[in-house]
Amino acid sequence: MSENHLLSPNSAPHSDVEDIKIRSNYLRGKLEEVLEDRITASIPEDENRLMKFHGSYMQDDRDLRNERNKQKLEPAYQFMLRVRAPGGVVTPDQWLMMDRISQAYGNGTIRLTTRQSFQLHGVLKWNMKKTIQEVHQSLLTTLAACGDVNRNVMCNPNPHQSEIHAEVYRWASRLSEHLEPQTKAYHEIWLDGEKVLDSQGQETEDKQEPIYGKVYLPRKFKIGLAVPPSNDVDVFSQDLGLIAIVEDGKLKGFNVAVGGGMGMTHGDVKTYPQIAQVIGFCTPEQVIELTEKTVTIQRDYGDRSVRKHARFKYTIDDRGIDWFVEELTRRLGWRLDEAKPYHFEDHGDRYGWVKGNGGKWHCTLFIENGRIKDEENYLLMTGLREIAKVHIGDFRLTANQNLIISNVSTAKKKKIDELIAQYGITSGQRYTALKLNSMACVALPTCGLAMAESERYLPSLLNKVEPLLAENGLQDDEVVIRMTGCPNGCARPALAELSFIGKAPGKYNMYLGGGFAGERLNKLYKENIGEPEILDSLRTLFTHYAQERREGEHFGDFTIRAGYIKEVTSGQDFHA
Repeated sequence: MSENHLLSPNSAPHSDVEDIKIRSNYLRGKLEEVLEDRITASIPEDENRLMKFHGSYMQDDRDLRNERNKQKLEPAYQFMLRVRAPGGVVTPDQWLMMDRISQAYGNGTIRLTTRQSFQLHGVLKWNMKKTIQEVHQSLLTTLAACGDVNRNVMCNPNPHQSEIHAEVYRWASRLSEHLEPQTKAYHEIWLDGEKVLDSQGQETEDKQEPIYGKVYLPRKFKIGLAVPPSNDVDVFSQDLGLIAIVEDGKLKGFNVAVGGGMGMTHGDVKTYPQIAQVIGFCTPEQVIELTEKTVTIQRDYGDRSVRKHARFKYTIDDRGIDWFVEELTRRLGWRLDEAKPYHFEDHGDRYGWVKGNGGKWHCTLFIENGRIKDEENYLLMTGLREIAKVHIGDFRLTANQNLIISNVSTAKKKKIDELIAQYGITSGQRYTALKLNSMACVALPTCGLAMAESERYLPSLLNKVEPLLAENGLQDDEVVIRMTGCPNGCARPALAELSFIGKAPGKYNMYLGGGFAGERLNKLYKENIGEPEILDSLRTLFTHYAQERREGEHFGDFTIRAGYIKEVTSGQDFHA
């Protein structure tokens, strides 16, 4: 902990979650014991808190709650399992593994997340160990996919810059490995590893967490690496964002941005989304030390009393960015250089085939809301399985829930193209610009935090919004639209030009004015509205936009200039 306890909130009473971590003996708790209990499909809440560090949340199917309650049955408990893949890069064999375990242990679908990870839904408690073991055998992991640690490290997958991407990806992988929890609990519980304990059942001194310590971080920590001009990782939403600076075709280093985060709570003005602030520049060789010291500052100064106030953005906002820079400098023993110029153009994906450096091809496919599944007239899951069987490059999960079939040789391109055509897999041609720039969280029926629908509802809402755009000749215009079932921000809605955050069943808060390149927060426009008012509002907005926009002006910029909402450049002004 910090030497200056007067500046640290950690001497205050800790939350119950902190106590759970303290008692857990480095994330063990009673997980082994409760997983063996066949009487119930659930686990106690204390153990569920620890399960998050191992990559899983307990959920139940909320669609079935009432019926099961009538039958005097416990809720349909199941687990969401998240698989970590730094930078979203996986091999065809790893893709086939995810396909296989989703069929064997999950609900038969795969979810591509907004952090370039995989999610499985519907895994039963007694299948968890077998599922995690198969993930491990494929050289992937679920450790630290959730929990109060550094999460999956995101990385720009831009195929136009594959040589730079390869180098940035290597740094993302090194950061991910360096910040991975060191506890042996994961191997003991899931992989039948040898227990590294003393006679009192405690992890021995030399195996303790060198970065996180016994109680880990106050809340989750997120890192993303972006390569301009694409900001597809939403670098300003990250606790720590690293912006690659490329000069003469070579990676010179990274501009460092700190203090981003999307989550908030409805009705609590002390919580808000925030965008990261750029504080300087470091070389590639300095980035691991810089990242570690940044994490340790949050470890020592983050609020452990109030979890809603525990994210890194509040640590910085409470003390000021100058305080953070000086504390970082003190811990590093050197000072960041002045930030270098950079420019972002968008935070979306480019669809279809592109030839990158080295003569390899890359095909970006549109995956609506990241859900991989077979439907009656669209065998997406089967088609991707067949592609994985012949593909010898890699797959890249994008931060926008899409998929890149990457590093395809000219010889293999024809066969993969044939499979894409055979299964009708789209690279965007059959979708409007609005849908191609849309994103939604899972929400109902499995997310326990959801207040309203998101993934299941957004496509039908967009089907009604698209005619409004077409009426005004805007059908080819890109508008970044996002929806979440609650204000926790999993689909990064606070950065969208147009977003909807669930407030109650069928009711949403509507936000306008985010930046097209993800550099600005949006602001509340209308509160607690249903579909009729959403469509009426958008009809007025789109008509006005079509009539009075300036050349090249994006929708989010227009809503500010036209006076619908005020510009928000800091989360501290989000509720003002």
